Amino acid sequence: MRKITIAIDGYSSTGKSTVAKRLAKALGYVYVDTGAMYRAVTLFALRNGYVGGAEDNFDALVASLSEIDLRFRPNAETGQSDIYLNGENVEREIRTLEVSKYVSQVATLEAVRHKLVEMQQKMGAEKGLVMDGRDIGTVVFPDAELKIFMTASPETRAQRRFDELRQRGEQVTFDEVLKNVRQRDHIDSTRKVSPLQKAEEAIEFDNSNLGLEEQFEAIHNYALDVISGQDKKKDAR
Repeated sequence: MRKITIAIDGYSSTGKSTVAKRLAKALGYVYVDTGAMYRAVTLFALRNGYVGGAEDNFDALVASLSEIDLRFRPNAETGQSDIYLNGENVEREIRTLEVSKYVSQVATLEAVRHKLVEMQQKMGAEKGLVMDGRDIGTVVFPDAELKIFMTASPETRAQRRFDELRQRGEQVTFDEVLKNVRQRDHIDSTRKVSPLQKAEEAIEFDNSNLGLEEQFEAIHNYALDVISGQDKKKDAR
């Protein structure tokens, strides 16, 4: 059976990573969470005072990019892969609201995107890969055989994110999370370098009213259709 590249793009908190991980496992493919890569760079920037202080110093961050090493390593307990920043497992720390506040700003930097896109393209050189992010189908893998663009209402996404953060013990309010979701949407969609946009041939997948099982089954079927040569491009609304 031939191997393909699957690109899953979309807005924050649409469940891209959750579906992508499960899809990769079902197909026996490699999964790459590009959002985790940008979050790890943002964590690096926060730790070094390049963002989050009285004044952002993006020039210093760009000058320090050569100091950043990102690796995905399997987690025996979860059966998934965690991201390591310079040898340290930061999978949990990158998911905080503090990192979420700055990740879209860091992701607008051309030098950051160039560095990570280059890394991502190397990861997918041999196909058999599921990658999710903001510009996978438009920039990283414009020739991907299957492209999905996931969306949901801001309120639905904020509720999902709020529940996730509270389960992790973070003291946040729903209004804080909703504000962050809307801010990230604006920054992601209006940045000059690789803005978030639906690739022309991508399947639009609105999961506002879908459970995890329904989402997975639909996208899994799309993938099987493409792999078998029975591609059925349509929007899921």
